[in-house]
Amino acid sequence: MSQPLSGIIPPLVTPLRDRDTLDCVGLERLIEHLISGGVSGLFILGTTGEGPSLSYRLRRQLIEKTCQLTKNRVPVLVGITDTSFTESVNLAKYSADAGATQVVLAPPYYFPAAPPELLEYVQDLVAEMPLPLFLYNMPGLTKVSFEIDLVRRALDMPGVCGVKDSSCDMIYFHRLIEVAKKRADWSVLVGPEELTAEAVLLGGHGGINGGANLHPKLYVEMYQAAATQDLQRTRELHAKVMQLADALYTVGKHKSAIIKGIKCALSLLGICEDHMAEPFHRFRDTEREIIRERLTLLDLL
Repeated sequence: MSQPLSGIIPPLVTPLRDRDTLDCVGLERLIEHLISGGVSGLFILGTTGEGPSLSYRLRRQLIEKTCQLTKNRVPVLVGITDTSFTESVNLAKYSADAGATQVVLAPPYYFPAAPPELLEYVQDLVAEMPLPLFLYNMPGLTKVSFEIDLVRRALDMPGVCGVKDSSCDMIYFHRLIEVAKKRADWSVLVGPEELTAEAVLLGGHGGINGGANLHPKLYVEMYQAAATQDLQRTRELHAKVMQLADALYTVGKHKSAIIKGIKCALSLLGICEDHMAEPFHRFRDTEREIIRERLTLLDLL
């Protein structure tokens, strides 16, 4: 990649008909909804996509279907995070064969690797990669971070093309931006949508934001306003993003409420089904009615 990937790259939910059956019709509607909303790429098998909870068969099916349906209109990024080195490599190779453009890797999430061990892991993995690799910093779920020194070392690895940061640590994010200046093709993307406007205003390249599944145009317009330093418009659109997040991510009692809220809302909008992969289950009728009311208030339903 001669230029860094930039813009809004939604982390797709995985539309399911049950715990291990892909909702293929819903996936097609979701992809068309997002591309028509102006997104710059699609990221599958991430956190919002419940990637680590899906069977390997289903992951491969999702990769193949997404690439087929996208038809090279936007880049397709595939999450290959796994506790098994070999399975991450296998998924990356399958992704390349299917037509994906990049892969995304968070640290293995069972045995916490020390920084030197994690560096060796990344070096060994990059040597096996058939596609450019994004590092995915998600310490809240993996227990370890890609420390700045490791990221600095990764700049010397041509196979690594950037970082997605979901740490919610803006000091760390700003340090990533400084590190990234050493490579013109290096992309720094932020996960939490509540931080995307600030991140882009101060030099980030875009957002991988879950709420963009629902309202891609809003997130794309916020990115464009921030990228052009239109402060007033950025403030207005950021406020709308915060309103959406506050309305839909606070319905459930647990951390899974964010994904449940997005999936429930997509179901109510008629885009895809809202089944969850175990150990989670979709919202019951009470929560579903709350989501319906809040979508109405947001003028989305």
